[in-house]
Amino acid sequence: MKIFFGSVANRIFITLLMGILITIVAMRGVAVYENYESKADTEELQIAKRIKMFVFASEELNANEREHVLALSDNVDIELSLVKKNVPVVNDNPSLASTIQEELGNGRSVIVARETGCKQRTRRGSHFLASARECQAAYIGLKTGDVLKAKFRVLRPGLQWTPHPSAPLSFFLLLVAGLAYLVARMTTRPIRHLANAAGELGRDIDRPSLDERGPTEVRQAAIAFNAMQARIKQQIQHRTNILAAITHDLQTPLTRLRLRLEKVGDGELREKLVQDLGVMQSMVREGLDLARSADSSEPMQKLDIDSLLDSVCADAVDANQDATLEGRTGASVMAQPNTLRRCLTNLVDNAIKYGHHARLQVAREENEIVIRIRDAGPGVPADHLEAVFVPFFRLETSRSRNTGGTGLGLTIARNIAENHRGRLLLRNHPDGGLEAILRFPARS
Repeated sequence: MKIFFGSVANRIFITLLMGILITIVAMRGVAVYENYESKADTEELQIAKRIKMFVFASEELNANEREHVLALSDNVDIELSLVKKNVPVVNDNPSLASTIQEELGNGRSVIVARETGCKQRTRRGSHFLASARECQAAYIGLKTGDVLKAKFRVLRPGLQWTPHPSAPLSFFLLLVAGLAYLVARMTTRPIRHLANAAGELGRDIDRPSLDERGPTEVRQAAIAFNAMQARIKQQIQHRTNILAAITHDLQTPLTRLRLRLEKVGDGELREKLVQDLGVMQSMVREGLDLARSADSSEPMQKLDIDSLLDSVCADAVDANQDATLEGRTGASVMAQPNTLRRCLTNLVDNAIKYGHHARLQVAREENEIVIRIRDAGPGVPADHLEAVFVPFFRLETSRSRNTGGTGLGLTIARNIAENHRGRLLLRNHPDGGLEAILRFPARS
């Protein structure tokens, strides 16, 4: 039994089956209620017609004949008698009293009250209808001055409201809609959970593994997802290790090459060769930084963003760079301190290198920290605002190899931002220059 209920398909099957059975029972109850109300109305009319027959007959006969007629009522499930006292004054069944009144016509007093002592007779029909009957008595004033008392068993009055004709259909649709919603939730819950995990994996490869619990299909999907995450982490680590090894192995020959270049007799040639070698070394270092930006092992911790920005700007000023900071947030972010510093440093260096200065502004907008870094350069063509994030992409304007860039700084910055659940985009500022906008979720 545990194995049977361990499958999502079997759970949905049981839910649908139980829902259909509940709907059938509910609709059966509605049908029984409608049949009850219909039968009650029919019985009231039948009782009213029988009483009418005896009333008119009693008024046309003398006393002896009237007694004989009243005795015949026992054959039609109504006990008739003449009374002169203890006549109720309040109707307990206004519906039946009104029906009898309509049959007899105006000018007669009719009161229906609860009674005891009615004879139990066997009737065809369900046990439910038989048990739903109660003893009542109708008191009708005759033209002779007597009061005719008619005792009978009648279905108890139902609800005191008349449902709308569309109520059964609406009730059925409501039940079906509830069942469909329940099944949809059961079906989509594991898919939604897996989708959320996939989204988090895109932002953080080191996120905790999925719980391998629940129905069989969910457990199998969680096991496969965790295995995929482990393989991706392993491949990223292998890539980082390979690049680190290449970088390490290249450092020695590049260093020897630089020493040998220093012995070149032609000064102009020597200078060009040394510059090219410097570009090669820079590309090797930034290639390694790019790999590490996608898989940093530095632990996350709560970080004061204002202090970090102050430190980044102070480092730029110490290096004789034109950088200023405006605004404070008083907020923190969950971040890898050194990695996030690298992201901000890349953006500041990029602004100073290509736009002469860096103007930083920080503010808190609802639940986000927004950092804007603007330069005074020529900007970037609108159709290249996304292309500049592609590794090794360079523009043919001022942002070229002549400035010493490798085309990896913005790529590294965006990777770091996304690893911190942030977003990095560029735009050409309306007043000139390029503006980098960095957004992070804030912590109080």
